[in-house]
Amino acid sequence: NKQNSPSRRPTITCGGNITGESGVIGSQGYPGVYPPNTKCVWRITVPEGKLVVLSFRFLDLESDNLCRYDYVDVYSGHVNGQRLGRFCGTFKPGSLVSMSNKMLLQMVSDANTAGSGFLAVFSAAHPHERGDQYCGGRLERPSGTFKTPNWPEKDYPAGVTCSWHIVAPKNQIIEIKFEKFDVERDNYCRYDHVSIFNGAEINDAKRIGKYCGDSPPGPVFSDGNQLLIQFLSDLSLTADGFIGHYKFRPKKFPATTIPPTTTTQPVTTRPIPLKYSIALCQQKCKRQGTLQSNYCSSNFVITGTVITAVMKGGSMYATVSIINVYKEGSLAIQQAGKTMSTKIIILCKKCPFVKRGLNYIFMGHVDDEGRGKIAPHHFVMAFKTKNQRILNVLKNKQC
Repeated sequence: NKQNSPSRRPTITCGGNITGESGVIGSQGYPGVYPPNTKCVWRITVPEGKLVVLSFRFLDLESDNLCRYDYVDVYSGHVNGQRLGRFCGTFKPGSLVSMSNKMLLQMVSDANTAGSGFLAVFSAAHPHERGDQYCGGRLERPSGTFKTPNWPEKDYPAGVTCSWHIVAPKNQIIEIKFEKFDVERDNYCRYDHVSIFNGAEINDAKRIGKYCGDSPPGPVFSDGNQLLIQFLSDLSLTADGFIGHYKFRPKKFPATTIPPTTTTQPVTTRPIPLKYSIALCQQKCKRQGTLQSNYCSSNFVITGTVITAVMKGGSMYATVSIINVYKEGSLAIQQAGKTMSTKIIILCKKCPFVKRGLNYIFMGHVDDEGRGKIAPHHFVMAFKTKNQRILNVLKNKQC
């Protein structure tokens, strides 16, 4: 008599400790709407000597391009682990792989909920399985190689995430060169892409670059002794993939590269400090020069739509949804699914004056935290489609 036997659907609890070779994790109440104002933490442990591979089967959380409201965080390890990613909306990442036999998931929801939450499956994998899914890991030898799954026999698979964490001794830096490179092409690398970050975690403020297409990026050097390389492929088109090499280098380059006699100030010193002052904001509000003359002297050049604009003190803090990036510099760009955004501070709120919902070309400098800062003399103008041609010409210009 089947009537009395419990139904097959497992009841999903808010968090818990889960051990085993494989299992299922989901948001509370899945597939119903998840509850508001909750924080659930799941700690996964697979047998010693294996790694945890996590795949999202379903993801539907309140969407925000910075995932500020409802989100799922995935960490390698149970305490102080590296964050493998933060997810919201409906964009499913590829498989996530921990660096040990432990992984932690945390789901947070605020007062307003939207969506049916998530369902994910995990399984244990051997560290060096040449499977479609597994790639990445921690690299600590003085030099080595990293490559996409299946290289060079066939294309990389759809739906994978690889993270290589390279750690050099304290007084050394890391150099990376790609020997061959072919990743699905897109103007903004929204689909398949390789991102390289300074440090040990995925943090947009520390991103050195984001790459796709079929021309290998030039050599990349880390600031400190750690780098994280993340490769992500979505669930559609794939390509040949890449092979890259890294090596450790001494932090101090030989002094012979600097001619000893010169005392002139380098051109890059900024005459105007990047902070708000009454004197700065009393300047005449008039942009100087043209698109062309400002392009090379600016740290970043983007076009975008102002989504939020908040006055604080005498400055305006804006979030800009990016239409196009012409010069990225060290500007921190957040990405959620296919949308990209950045934070810009207009030091003097009335100059240049921008309105929410309108499109602009922004040129300016970037502060240490990766935020764009715009002073009255920087170049900002309303963006019309016809400007795009000249910006594309400038993008190919060697400054």
